[in-house]
Amino acid sequence: MRKYIIGLLTTLALLLGHSASAQYNKEYFFWVGRHFLIENNYPEAIKTLNILLRFDEEAYEAYFLRGIAKYNLDDLLGAEVDFTNAIEKNPVYTNAYTYRAITRSRLGNYDDALKDFQEAIDLRPDLPNPYYSRGVTRLLNQQFKEAIEDFDMFIRHDAKVTDAYINRGTSYLYLKDTVAAYDNYNLAIRTNRENPDGYNRRGALLMAQQKYDEALLDFNKAVECDSTYLVSFFNRAIVHSHLNRPVESLSDFDHSIRLDSTNSLAYFNRAIVRSQIGDYNRALEDYNKVAYYTPDNVLVYYNRALLHTQLGNLKAALGDYNRAIDLYPDFANAYINRSNIRYMLRDTKGARQDRQTADRKIAEYRSKLKDSVSYSIYSDTTHRFDQLLSFDTKMAGSNFERITTYTSGDNLALMPLFRFTLTRADSVQQIDPKRYYLQRVEDFVAQLDQPDLKLSRRECDIPIDSLVEFDSRLAERIAANINDWKPLFLRGITQSLIKQYTNAVTTYTAAIEQAPSNPFLYLNRSTTQAEMIDFISSIDNSYQRITIDADPVNRLQNASARSYNYDEAIADLNKAIKLYPSFAYAYYNRANLQALSGKLPEAFDDYSKAIELWPNFAEAYYNRGLVQIYMKDTRKGCLDLSKAGELGIANAYQLLQRYASAKHD
Repeated sequence: MRKYIIGLLTTLALLLGHSASAQYNKEYFFWVGRHFLIENNYPEAIKTLNILLRFDEEAYEAYFLRGIAKYNLDDLLGAEVDFTNAIEKNPVYTNAYTYRAITRSRLGNYDDALKDFQEAIDLRPDLPNPYYSRGVTRLLNQQFKEAIEDFDMFIRHDAKVTDAYINRGTSYLYLKDTVAAYDNYNLAIRTNRENPDGYNRRGALLMAQQKYDEALLDFNKAVECDSTYLVSFFNRAIVHSHLNRPVESLSDFDHSIRLDSTNSLAYFNRAIVRSQIGDYNRALEDYNKVAYYTPDNVLVYYNRALLHTQLGNLKAALGDYNRAIDLYPDFANAYINRSNIRYMLRDTKGARQDRQTADRKIAEYRSKLKDSVSYSIYSDTTHRFDQLLSFDTKMAGSNFERITTYTSGDNLALMPLFRFTLTRADSVQQIDPKRYYLQRVEDFVAQLDQPDLKLSRRECDIPIDSLVEFDSRLAERIAANINDWKPLFLRGITQSLIKQYTNAVTTYTAAIEQAPSNPFLYLNRSTTQAEMIDFISSIDNSYQRITIDADPVNRLQNASARSYNYDEAIADLNKAIKLYPSFAYAYYNRANLQALSGKLPEAFDDYSKAIELWPNFAEAYYNRGLVQIYMKDTRKGCLDLSKAGELGIANAYQLLQRYASAKHD
């Protein structure tokens, strides 16, 4: 799609007429500049148009053409300035509004982009292109119904643009109208039978509907159109597996890996297929690759342990189960399997303990089924963990306009959430010397009378055995007085720190029942819910990193049986804010969860509110900077990072070195 838009920009720009000039040199430089644009020689076009603008500062078309050149060089801020200059010189210049809108859309400034599109449409309602571009912007802004209306208008004028049908179909898909999405993908294919995207989109939809034979035909056609189209090879491999064609499935996974040798998801799926056909040694090789690329992936160790068991490598299997349980202590299946391994290794006592732990986890899981299945899915012994994981479109890059994607190799991790936690008194380092003092927080901490209790974003530095011991003492206190919320709250902290997330949520809930007007209880329950979801989703989607670049906006509906969201965690923060409207940390935490949910404008607003409440909130500046960089407003993002660095976050300077002079911003 970007290719289409850029071509549109250049072609239409070059077809424009220009004001007559009495001076030969002005006309000469104008036409030479246009010629360089035709030749895609954008630097020379800019140089030539610079000369023209020295002769005539009112030459609005020269600003416009230079903006086109800068746009094609990804100098988006420069392009925006030139289009603005063109509009100032000629306030009824329709194309300048259109292309400034496109530029602003790429910068993530959807609100101003939509205003510009409206100006262009008001000036020239007969032109189709502003409708198409506004439709793309609305799609990216998750205004799906409005996007459909714009694509409808565009298609009435021009029914031969494949991307218009694909984008309209994608809009319908987000609205869960699979019939309309399917119809639009059909239209896209009929419009251009050499475009792999239409086949892949339709095939993915058919695959999600378990129409594997039909999906296979589409993926075949997609790879026929483009032999480097990674996502279709990957999807076809999954279809072959569903059709019990392991040889063909392995061949396609092989091809996917040749196209991307670091694709851990392809290795993971290939390992599963190899295991299914008894090729255990090569499956182990693949799991080793996944463990290398994603060392915190619980399923890798769990599945690899199963293979080690098949091969008689009991000690290796035990080691993998240990690692899986270390990473996720609620994983009942791992306890059951480790129990069996320990029996075989004649560790009867350990085997019995693991079985008892598993039974307890399963009971906890079943008690939570009615509330939230996702809380302890790995306690469900009926769940299979050898299922192929579906391909995330973000891995291969979005199949619609890439104008909002960010380089997948950049790990722009947000500063973590704040919560009440246990950490050594001398280990907490204040980033800002002007500490954010809240009497209400101080009173709360004093009320709990626990020296190691701190409101912090930092990881706990207390040894795990000490935490377990403290947890046991708290359990005794609770048993002695079940109506006291304070030991319940403290035990919620200990359970969260040892990754007993389900128990922690239950314990926090019990505390809230005793003290429903205490905002800090909601804060911690929210944080635990978010940490649990991050952990589970990172397991279930081994390829996904919980960072700012994991943008749900760029994700299509896929065949995944589960989805994860932060709605319950956000609801708790909403409650905390209602009870304590001046609590900056609650706004900061909610901003983090909004960002991870793809709601970047909402995240920006919450970070801004947190900063309003505490002008020296370094972490809020840092995270707001990342959000703005992700939204392609690098200039403002760098200003926030600069402030974060000034307030003590050294990592900010590393990012500033990377982005402060970025070409495209």
